[in-house]
Amino acid sequence: MSSTTETHEITYAPSGLKQPYHLVEPSPWPIVGAIGGLLVVLGIIFVAHYNNYITLVIGLLWVLGTMFGWWRDVLRESRTPGLHTPIVRLGMRYGMLLFISSEVMFFVAFFWAYFNFALFPENVAGAKVAVWPPQGIITVDPFGVPFLNTMILLLSGTTVTWAHHSLLQNDRKGLLQGLALTILLGLCFTALQANEYAHSPFPFRGGVYPSVFFLATGFHGFHVIVGTLFLTVCFFRALAGHFTPERHFGLEAAAWYWHFVDVVWLFLFSCIYWWGQAPVTAG
Repeated sequence: MSSTTETHEITYAPSGLKQPYHLVEPSPWPIVGAIGGLLVVLGIIFVAHYNNYITLVIGLLWVLGTMFGWWRDVLRESRTPGLHTPIVRLGMRYGMLLFISSEVMFFVAFFWAYFNFALFPENVAGAKVAVWPPQGIITVDPFGVPFLNTMILLLSGTTVTWAHHSLLQNDRKGLLQGLALTILLGLCFTALQANEYAHSPFPFRGGVYPSVFFLATGFHGFHVIVGTLFLTVCFFRALAGHFTPERHFGLEAAAWYWHFVDVVWLFLFSCIYWWGQAPVTAG
């Protein structure tokens, strides 16, 4: 980058002040997204208690609309000269790291609940015998679909890394192929997870074990869907030539998020599917 361009980036700001920060325009998306999140949570409650899917569907469509609008505005900002200065890009990296850290703590809560009951099964309300999983629970065979999904996610981690390194080498073909394969693998994971739920040996409302199982694996599945959408946006951006070896934070953030999803699944597979399996498992 030339010194002239660098000076332009540092001195330009919508506020008219000479400073290197990007002061964003007022946006409706945070409050709109919060409403969508509330509708999704309410929808999950209505599904669990009343088998009513209307609120959940509305909430998901609302969230998807928010994601589309918000991403559209962010992409416009990233393409506007002078807005994403080096210090702004550094701040975005810190922000993404903090976001992933908050997601880690989100899953820590699920693991905490699981291990609380697994290590102290006498705390399970109504349990006649202090065993985990509770008596009568037939668990999913860890070396069936769960193991296949583990291989799929591990492979997707290599393909997204391939895409990133292809971009650094200015290999547009490798970038697009790596992203396309990662998206395809993410869709395969989601389809297999949905099939596993459809043939689950226990219902969602079947007690403590099913509740913890479906919440932990289900929220991970939701993160896989979000990550797949994230990568899909990156694919179309790469197709449009938005990324360069020097400026590609959007792809980098998507890769970080996808690796986070991979690692969480490894813990889910090891702790819930494998270590927590019952003497009787369903194929």
